[in-house]
This record gives sequence, structure tokens and C-alpha cells, in this order.
Amino acid sequence: MKRNVWVGLLGLALGLILAACGGQMGLQGVGVSGSSGSGPLTGAIYTTKGDGSLVNGNVYDSKEEVYLNGGPPPNAPCDAAGLPDGDYYFQVTDPSGTVLLSSDSIDERKVRVSGGVFTAYLGTTHAVGSGRCPGAISVALFPYDDTPNPGGEYKVWLTRVEDYDPTLTQGVFGFLPAKSKTDNFKVRMAGGEEPANVAIYGYKWYDTNTNGVWDEGEPAIPGWRIEKVPPEPSDVTYTSASGQYSFLVPANSGPYTIFEVPPPPGWWPAGQWINTTPNSGTVTVGTEDVHGPDFGNVCLGAGGGRTLGFWSNKNGQSVMNGLGMSYILGQLSALNLVKADGSPFDPNSYTEFRNWILSANATNMAYMLSAQMAAMYLNVRAGFVSASALVYAPGTNSANAAGFATVGDLLNEANAELAAHPTAYDGDPWRSYQEALKNAFDWANNNRTFVQPGPEACPFASPY
Repeated sequence: MKRNVWVGLLGLALGLILAACGGQMGLQGVGVSGSSGSGPLTGAIYTTKGDGSLVNGNVYDSKEEVYLNGGPPPNAPCDAAGLPDGDYYFQVTDPSGTVLLSSDSIDERKVRVSGGVFTAYLGTTHAVGSGRCPGAISVALFPYDDTPNPGGEYKVWLTRVEDYDPTLTQGVFGFLPAKSKTDNFKVRMAGGEEPANVAIYGYKWYDTNTNGVWDEGEPAIPGWRIEKVPPEPSDVTYTSASGQYSFLVPANSGPYTIFEVPPPPGWWPAGQWINTTPNSGTVTVGTEDVHGPDFGNVCLGAGGGRTLGFWSNKNGQSVMNGLGMSYILGQLSALNLVKADGSPFDPNSYTEFRNWILSANATNMAYMLSAQMAAMYLNVRAGFVSASALVYAPGTNSANAAGFATVGDLLNEANAELAAHPTAYDGDPWRSYQEALKNAFDWANNNRTFVQPGPEACPFASPY
């Protein structure tokens, strides 16, 4: 009887554990911007109109319309981390950084940051507008020349005055990429030709809760590669600081397929980044700008998992002693764990538990699922893993449309499945389902597939 009612009890126990030990992973540094000897270059730069308002896809009707803002990222509140205080230079280039387009001297392209935002323009030739945040200003990028890029794309750079050095051969006209902030924008009129007067635009964001919807507070992902076909080979762009991408195309053209290209994979099973929305979409262009597909992603990594090996060695034994060996063995006995032959596993000693978990194999998949489930259960009971942590679990019933489930839901699901099917041999129709549950625990116990709290946890270099 205890094995059939444990599913409900486990949910209650995990809720109590979560309330007591809701551990979270720490943030790491963002990889798309560098730092200098004078400290990390936090915050962001992005383009707006002169009143501080954002435009769809960072696409402007004229070069004079483009203003530079600096401070907290455009999707972040104004009290979030901005730029380090000090004086900065800015410049405009083509998107590759090989052609300098700013047409005035560097001393005319100088701004001051106070309190994390632009507060003063230190030259004489650029117009000054409003910033997005209170007390902030924006600075017109004009004058600058037309871009040679056929898509009408430009790149704006910002670097601290002390980091500017035009004598360095590895720099971009005195701006070192690793010590600069950049953002791309487009202008409909390019090179004096007919305007590509319709924009396809969309957004790239970090889908913290993996629900496929850009919810309030979820951050944009800058520097992400987006491609468009036709033509062949595809047009390529990268998302801006606000997570926006855009392509300029002729009116009444298309259809076009837009797809995202994640950074190179880091490690198995699916690389560091996994999409939570379809990775492509098709749009047909008329005479108005059109909203293309938006793309959500999360990155995977550590979340406190401990392996079967940990729980079978002296370190795991020590943790179980700290929890109370008799008590924790009793809790394991209350689960629907099974032995190799499918009979119930009710350990009476640590030695018995150790031998059982070390001998686990997948001849009877229920046995291996039991071992991986027991390790995750102990991870939660020890406070190493939060029951509310999201992990990659494709093929399980608890998983959402993107393939993610909470650890607590997976524990309940696996416990119920073991009660229903204590054996799962080759040919049994439920064996592949048990294998999906086993894999979800195995990956998480090996600390690979926990959803990280934000994009900073999986830095990448852009462009790629």
C-alpha cells in the first residue's frame, strides 16, 4: 500500500524541501562583450530615435534618424547595471568593421557616462536627444557615410577613452573589439540606390521558464546569428542589444524563410543551447514591415547533480549519514524502486544500497531507472538540487512542448511508472518510455541539462 500512495507523499515532501532549500545557480559573465584593465564593460549600447524610443528591427528611414543610447540593456529596468562611469568614444563602420563610416574627427565623437548612462556629449557636431532612462541623453550618430553593405546595415561602436588606441594593428580604427560595446542597425536608403523599403524583423530572447513565450523580465539575447533565404547562400545578420534582428527586402517580395543558427555546440547531448520555439518560420512580404518569427532559447549546464558513483562512495555515504542513514534508507524503501528481477528494493543498510546502485544495468530498464531516480531523489533530499529546477527531459510525460520538466515532476512520474511496470525488457512497449525517464535523470545527475538562469551562464563569441 505504501508504494501506491507514495506519489502524493513525494510531492508534499519535495514541496517542503523546496521551501527549505531552493538553491539557485550563480550567474557568470556575458561572452559577447569584453573587458579592459579598468574593469568589466557592463551595460549595453543600442540605437533609438532622438526621443529615446526603440524602432522595430533597428531599421531607420534615414541616417539622421539614428541616435545612440547607452546604459542598462534596452529590455532591462533603468536601475539595472549600466555602463561604467567615464568618457567614451564612438564610431560607425560597416557591419564587418572594415570600413570607417564616421566622417568627423574622433574628438567630435565623445560622450560622458555618469550613473551608468549617457549624460553629456563632449563634442560640437552631433545633435543631442533624450535617453531612455531618466536624466539620460542620446547622441545622433550622423554625420557618417553610406554603408557599402547591400542590406543597408551599419555597426556602431563604443569604447572607453583610455582603451582607444589607433596604433594597434589588431584594433578596428582604434577600437579593440574585446574592450568595446557594439550594436548593428539598418537604414532603408543605402548607397544612393532604391530603398529596400520593407523590413522583416523579429526578436531573440532567453526563455527562462521554457514556455515558448517572451514573458516580462526574460532577457534578450544579443549577437545571435539569424539567416534568411532566398537568396542562396542565405543573408546573415546578428541580433542587436535589444535582441532584435531585421532584413530589408523589396516590397511585395517573398516568401522568405527566416531561421536561427545557434552558437557551435559545447557538449552532448544537444549542445549548450536548445530552442524552445520552432527554429525557423516563413513570411510573405507586402508593402508594410512584417513581424517574422521570434526565437526563444535556453542554455543548459550544471545544477548540483551528483552521480550514481557519488552516492556509492564515501562522500555520498557521509551525506546520507548526515541526513540520518536509517531515516533516508526508510525513505528510499518507500519509493517504488526495484531490483534486477523487478522485485521491490527495500535497503536495510548502506552496503546493501551501495551494491544495488553499483550493479544497476538496463537489461531490465526499470532497474536502471530505479538507480538513476534514487540518485536524483538523494540529490534533492540533500539540498544539492532544487525540486523546481527545470531539466531537459524529452519523451517524458512531464515535459512541456520544448522538452523540459521540473525535477519534482519527473520524480513523481518515474515513481508512478515503476509501480505500474517493475520490469521493462526488450520488446516491452513501455521500455522506451522508461528509457526517456532514465535518460532525463542520468543527464541531470551528471550535471549537464539544467536550465541556466540566464544567457550569461553560456557565453559565446559573436559573430560566429
